[in-house]
Amino acid sequence: MATLVPANTSVLSGPNQSSIAPAAPSTPSMPLSHQIGIAILVIAFVFGFPGNLFVVWSVLCRVRRRSVTCLLILNLAVADALVLLSAPLFLRYLAGDRGWEFGSAVCKTVHYLCCVNMYASIYLICLMSLDRWLAVTKPFLSQRLRTKKRLLSFMLGIWVMAFLMALPMPFYRSVWPIRPGVPIYLCKPYHWDSDTHEIFQYLIETILGFLLPYTFILFCYISVICRLRSAMFHRKGRGNFLILLIIAAFTVFWLPYHLVNILQVIGVKQGSSSSVLSAAKVARPNVTAFAFLSSSVNPVLYVFAGSSHIRQAGLGFMAKLFEGTNSESGSTRSSRGSNAESSVFTKLSVKLSRKGDERRDEILGGEDETTADMHNRDEMKTLTTLH
Repeated sequence: MATLVPANTSVLSGPNQSSIAPAAPSTPSMPLSHQIGIAILVIAFVFGFPGNLFVVWSVLCRVRRRSVTCLLILNLAVADALVLLSAPLFLRYLAGDRGWEFGSAVCKTVHYLCCVNMYASIYLICLMSLDRWLAVTKPFLSQRLRTKKRLLSFMLGIWVMAFLMALPMPFYRSVWPIRPGVPIYLCKPYHWDSDTHEIFQYLIETILGFLLPYTFILFCYISVICRLRSAMFHRKGRGNFLILLIIAAFTVFWLPYHLVNILQVIGVKQGSSSSVLSAAKVARPNVTAFAFLSSSVNPVLYVFAGSSHIRQAGLGFMAKLFEGTNSESGSTRSSRGSNAESSVFTKLSVKLSRKGDERRDEILGGEDETTADMHNRDEMKTLTTLH
């Protein structure tokens, strides 16, 4: 997945050097694409940055028992907050009428970090889905794997993998003058005039950043649904609801971007005069700007999911919501249980055996009491005879 923020730079620079460029000082009005880009950036930054910081604060300061889902949400929030810090740069890029003023190194670094964020986000969602799949289908294995040490190892692996996957991004992003001799520069995609490099970038980011992880996510949740239906029981858990919301949001904001990637690859194959290629280049700035909102939408989803806790918990409502995702709580209280789904029949048998033991004790107790009464009566008779 090549970029989230490139979307916004694309709003400025566009696919070509002259198609959508920052307005020259003599331009009387700002282009519509710039106005849309600015609106999206302002909304994303105003709601997303403080929202993600609030999520981080809630998890670190208010949540007492942090579940696997809770820790993964913390990582998502940190990644999104860091990406949204770049919004002021792009706002200046769009509204400053001076192009990219921050140099080639910043251009490459910002887009690289945004690409890292996108890879990290989708694979953190994959880890959430894997955790749910193991909890339902392999509960005892899930209990052995659900340790903080292993979880930290998995998350570290995801971040390392994201940094490695995003490495092509700095090589395919460069600063170029809007026109020869004009001191206004664009931070734009650059493929050395090679169709092979262009196809490689967009195809790799779509395969590694969407198709493969999304196929894995679908497999996990289809398996979970089938398992729950075949077992004829269902557990109400906020963890499942939260993860499904996150997956749905990621799909809504990123599917258009990857569809445009595929269209652009098809257009490059057809040739530079292809209408498909032209349509993809026209659509790219808008879909990439739209994808940028994915870094700000998750806190809004958490507010929606935790709205029932707001009156009772106040600012701690999100902590209450995240504590509700602690699916391990039932299993850590007793060594016999793992997850509710896997141990439901075991718990039923334990309850039945306990009731049987209690009933036997009552019967035995009753017999012992009857025997004691008989001995007491015999002793009373003996004493009466003696007297």
